[in-house]
Amino acid sequence: GAMRSRAEADATLQTAKLNPAELLPVVHCLSFGPRAGAGECCLLQLEPGLCAELEAGRSLVIRGEKEEQVVLCSKDKTYEMKIADTSNMLLFIPGCKTPEQLNADQASCNIIHSEIAGFSSNYWELRRCRPKLKKLRKLLMEDPYEGPDSQKDQTSTISKYTTEDLLSLIQASEEEILHHLQAIDACKIEGYWRILEFDYQMKLLNHVTQLIDSESWSLSKVPLRTCLEELGPLEPKEMIEHTLLSYGRKYIDAGEVYFEMHEDKICRALGQMLLQNAVKFNLSDFQEVWQQSVPEGMTTRLDQLKGLALVDKSSRPETIFLLKVEDLPEDNQERFNSLFSIREKWTEVDITPYIEDLCAEKQTVGALLTKYARSSMQNGVKVYNSRRPIS
Repeated sequence: GAMRSRAEADATLQTAKLNPAELLPVVHCLSFGPRAGAGECCLLQLEPGLCAELEAGRSLVIRGEKEEQVVLCSKDKTYEMKIADTSNMLLFIPGCKTPEQLNADQASCNIIHSEIAGFSSNYWELRRCRPKLKKLRKLLMEDPYEGPDSQKDQTSTISKYTTEDLLSLIQASEEEILHHLQAIDACKIEGYWRILEFDYQMKLLNHVTQLIDSESWSLSKVPLRTCLEELGPLEPKEMIEHTLLSYGRKYIDAGEVYFEMHEDKICRALGQMLLQNAVKFNLSDFQEVWQQSVPEGMTTRLDQLKGLALVDKSSRPETIFLLKVEDLPEDNQERFNSLFSIREKWTEVDITPYIEDLCAEKQTVGALLTKYARSSMQNGVKVYNSRRPIS
């Protein structure tokens, strides 16, 4: 339409029963531009920290495959993206002046004609979420590394993954992905991230612990150089070093590299090896065999098997069996469903290792249990069972 005059604007104010004295003298006349379509622009609401990232020239990345829920990642954090509808239409007006700017600029003419470039009735809202890392292990487990002599590795057609590949496939920030690769003891072989096949991992660990025993080294001071010299003829040197890194902490003393071995991690791995060969194991037999299987000077304790094995106290005699948290679903409700199908009633101590990875930033295990389980007392002990019937 035609441009409005000041008189028309004043008449409109009068009809709307507004007192011009209470308003700024400047009138904005809005008209839709030729290309002001909905859906041309998307709005994204950012918290100050993420704004600062962009202003500093760093990028935010949207990650996910077609069938996945979209997430946005900074260098070190992951956010869920959800569409939020607004009841007010949001208009995009290039070069729009705010009341503060108009007040500062008294000289501006008293009628401004603005063209609306686009509009929207929703925006993307970000919520910090847990990185979705389960898939990382799953991808690497498609083709675990069985060692340099493996025939399978020469003929395997399964795709292998570089850091770049993982960044495009995993819904997590780069730092979260790299940290998780370290946590699952992945290892870069010829540029690809691999997980060592469990038996191969045990074979390597066995070489290292036998050498420690035969040399009578202190577990807190295992020399890298001698390990590589002694074990080099048996396995690739980078595999020996990877094993020491996986099961120990590296430090330097008088220019030499040493490792302090992690007792809990070694005991856990050897416990897993024993349990992997049996469906259920008599608990007292297991504890005896387990203690005999670990290096001299190490002490096995059941809490080293948290999130890996579960003791059945209700069976006579008591038994223990393998139950790995990484094999359980990532979704909260599905996780609880599968736990309650394994065991109807859980104590908080037993269930905690299987749900603590689900806790959001400031959430407690207690809060999760309140939401997904109901509690009751059984022989004076608080137990949790499902809120819904488990099919």
